[in-house]
Amino acid sequence: MTPGPAPFSSAPLPGRAHVGTPRPEARIGDATGAPVGGGGSPRRDLPLLRAYRRESVPYTPVWFMRQAGRALPEYRAIRERAGLAEIVRDPALCTEVTLQPVSRLGVDGAIMFADITTPLPGMGVDVRFVEGVGPVIDAPVRTPADVARLTPFDPQDAVESLLEAVRLVRAESPVPVIGFAGAPFTLASYLVEGRSSRDATRLLGLFRSDATTFHALLARLVDATVAYARAQVEAGAEAIQMFDSWVGVLSPWDYERGVLPHIRRLFAGLEGLGVPLVLFGTGTAGLLELQGASGATVIGLDWRIGLREARTRLPALAVQGNLDPSALLGSFDGVAEQATWVLDQATGTPGHVFNLGHGVLPATDPDDLRRLVDLVHERTSARAGS
Repeated sequence: MTPGPAPFSSAPLPGRAHVGTPRPEARIGDATGAPVGGGGSPRRDLPLLRAYRRESVPYTPVWFMRQAGRALPEYRAIRERAGLAEIVRDPALCTEVTLQPVSRLGVDGAIMFADITTPLPGMGVDVRFVEGVGPVIDAPVRTPADVARLTPFDPQDAVESLLEAVRLVRAESPVPVIGFAGAPFTLASYLVEGRSSRDATRLLGLFRSDATTFHALLARLVDATVAYARAQVEAGAEAIQMFDSWVGVLSPWDYERGVLPHIRRLFAGLEGLGVPLVLFGTGTAGLLELQGASGATVIGLDWRIGLREARTRLPALAVQGNLDPSALLGSFDGVAEQATWVLDQATGTPGHVFNLGHGVLPATDPDDLRRLVDLVHERTSARAGS
């Protein structure tokens, strides 16, 4: 039976002990200690997967990008002894971090804890993580010879520890497991720029000056990402999200010619898996129809577009989003007001998963995240029952 939502209250929570105590629907394992979901048995009726398939749900499901991370004190405690790459390489630790927000926040999905650059070492690329900077690649990929040196990606060899973590999370999680990967343009941005870049100047320069090398690089990344995502599903992931964080720098002209053919080939390589395929990018309000033609079954929205407008422009697809993450830096009354506005824009058509328009900000109060989950559950449950 699908669990119902917990009641929402705008009153302050009575301390951290309450916030860290799992609600019945968010506990890890069942009352006997046996895994929930059977470590691989079908769970198609869980609200998140139903919403992704644009089916009716008892309430709007919720999860947050970067829900496992610096906003949670239990995660910060782990980071005092282990870096991001160490967590990903340790299946037990990766599982613990992935499940922390499920217990604390009561979210409806458990997205795997990793980085979008996680598969790159399996292609022969050295990646190091610098505090305050993120992933850094000291030997960028910028020439035909650089692309030719990339090695074929074997997920069983390159990311076996992460795949083991997927299996562990699937066996323990009461909610669907979401695998993810970086989309080819965003991965190429890291490879060519050498680090995070909001304008992707070098990559765009490569696209305009040497399109052959640009397309060869994206083609290699598609091959690796298909293998990476398929391996996550085979290990137990029940949905896959592609993060295209930097694609918003492109015009529709450039996206259609430079990126869309690769995204289509990527999703074509995954469509036979039978799991929801989510495509998320930021700054993409001008690209929605093109993203809708990518082969994704769900489009994740950032906070720069109204949900009603996005749904009008994507009538055949489910959508995910899209509260402004910075709303959670203010009073919860303001959070509730904006969240209700998002929910009001989503009414009338199935296929909405509530999320932020980008990742949880480190300064966010976990109490407010939990209140937000409760608010969405309660208010949409009341509508479903009316």
